[in-house]
Amino acid sequence: MKSQLATPIVFIIYKRPETTRRVFDVIAQARPRKLLVIADGPRNVGETAQCQAARATIESVNWDCEVLTEYADTNLGLKRRVSSGLDWAFSQVEEAIILEDDCLPDVTFFRFCEELLGYYREEPRIMHISGDNFLGGRVSVDASYYFSRYPHIWGWATWKRAWQRYDVDMRLWKDSPNRQEFLSQFRSRNERNFWRSRWARIAAGKGHSWASQWVFACLAHHGLSITPDRNLVSNIGVGADATHTRRRRLTHAMPTRPVNFPLRHPPTIIRHEAADAISVREAILNSPSGNRWLDTARWLAKSVRWQLG
Repeated sequence: MKSQLATPIVFIIYKRPETTRRVFDVIAQARPRKLLVIADGPRNVGETAQCQAARATIESVNWDCEVLTEYADTNLGLKRRVSSGLDWAFSQVEEAIILEDDCLPDVTFFRFCEELLGYYREEPRIMHISGDNFLGGRVSVDASYYFSRYPHIWGWATWKRAWQRYDVDMRLWKDSPNRQEFLSQFRSRNERNFWRSRWARIAAGKGHSWASQWVFACLAHHGLSITPDRNLVSNIGVGADATHTRRRRLTHAMPTRPVNFPLRHPPTIIRHEAADAISVREAILNSPSGNRWLDTARWLAKSVRWQLG
């Protein structure tokens, strides 16, 4: 009998049955023993059928699995639905692998997360395990993963102990007498300005983000994220039917490669600054240096060569 994934999977869905099915089919290969499904409600009558069709995908579970659902009757929006849904999930489980309906993983992503959730379970410095790697092989990593300041969320995993640090309303930022303390971790003025503006906007109750608050929680508590040495999850949700992400960026639809096991662990828990510098420029600030078109062509060429070995 095929083995089952012991770690619970949290699956966040909304109104895209096609991408939901593609991601679900990979989840089905992992056969998790517990599946927690979070769904937002329709914004209007026209979205009702799409939401129902996405939810119907979950009825295809045909393996021994405890399925728990947290379906909203009305539309809460990205910020409140994801944050409240993950609060609910971590009231049920101590650790979990988390996928949204447009994040298509390589099947080895699940074992990668499960092994590292166990390996770092008692290590408070590690708050997040990413499935994304946006480097395209441009930085050498002498292990199966490296430590980063940035928690990428297109396929990830964490523990209840870490999620308890999360606050969707960012009261720690609002109430801090010295916000510069949080920003001092960034050497780049552009990045400091980016996060200062982003966090101030969120603290003022503006915007739809839930993930920027998670970045803040990790940084405010000096947490580190694990990033694989290769990309394990591809974002397939960019397009006209996306709720918030309609413009393609370099990091979208990146190819994936399977993890090699057994995992090779870094000898020490130290942030990889060179890798983070590239991630900041292209995944966060989205501003490659120099001629943008030339940089894009070079980046894609390097990425393809790296993915093909």
